[in-house]
Amino acid sequence: MGEGELIEALDARVKRREERRAFFGQALGAAALGGAMMTTGRAAAQSATPTPTPSPTATATTAFGTSDYLNFALNLEYLEANFYAFATTGAAIASTLAGGITTAGAQGAATGGRAVNFTDPVVAQFAREIAADELAHVTFLRSSIGSLTVAQPAIDLSPAGAFTAAARAAGLVGSTATFDPYASDENFLLASFLFEDVGVTAYKSTTALLTSTLREAAQGILAVEAYHAAMIRTTLYRKGIQTPSLGLIEAAQKLSDARDLLDGTVTENLTLGYAPDDDQGITPTTNAAGETVSNIVPLNSNGLAYSRTSDRVLNILYLNRAAVTSGGFFPAGVNGAIKTSAAAT
Repeated sequence: MGEGELIEALDARVKRREERRAFFGQALGAAALGGAMMTTGRAAAQSATPTPTPSPTATATTAFGTSDYLNFALNLEYLEANFYAFATTGAAIASTLAGGITTAGAQGAATGGRAVNFTDPVVAQFAREIAADELAHVTFLRSSIGSLTVAQPAIDLSPAGAFTAAARAAGLVGSTATFDPYASDENFLLASFLFEDVGVTAYKSTTALLTSTLREAAQGILAVEAYHAAMIRTTLYRKGIQTPSLGLIEAAQKLSDARDLLDGTVTENLTLGYAPDDDQGITPTTNAAGETVSNIVPLNSNGLAYSRTSDRVLNILYLNRAAVTSGGFFPAGVNGAIKTSAAAT
């Protein structure tokens, strides 16, 4: 799907969401649900109808081993660790943490990143904390996977590459403009937002499939990623409320809508966390009393975080709704057995 087609499809998706929310609002007699709540993913989650039998994607029923799932997670950690390393130090992670032991996929370099000249000391401190955490995740997963560890694949972190493609598709910048995630604190936060929520949904789905003693360890990483996402979402929200002219709340919503478009529609299950609308920005909502409520935590009507199967995660990271094996932030694809995105519908 070309950039223009993706934007057109995103506009159509937003229109369908509004129509669906209006229907549920009438059915539940929720006349108070309007304004900001109509523009958020949380509203759709709260009005959703559960389906008894979940069928998220074929990936969930495909037989992969523990090392396959952990290597898939390692690919995501390579991406995040390099992004935060560039942002805080101006360099990629050490080459000693990029090589693979297995031959499943060629080793590639993380390119295009640079240091952010942070002006907000709190954002700088957050960035350094997350960078250290992601580096620890890479080190731990490589040690845990052992002889089956895959190498770091080629990763595109350049402003003119995947970041701009994602920003254009989301409508953050025009068709000829560039989105530079290293140009400001705010751009860095939006780029982090693009990754962090996806990581939470990926780990939530993956940890449920693990049967080894590493399951609890993976759940520990899931918790850390959720903390990271909350840090980024809270900071964007605070800045967006304090300085509305920055447009951060609106920008986060556009990125959220783009992610939701890319990963397609799945059968809803409110217990497992799968949903056709599985993404939320940080646009504030209103509660039953008409009071403004922040939207820091993206969750469904059961109060549960969302899940994405690995192929749906790859739709977002490859920036493609089709079943492909490369693209976006991974120009040569991820390494390992799990590497194909879904044919999103």
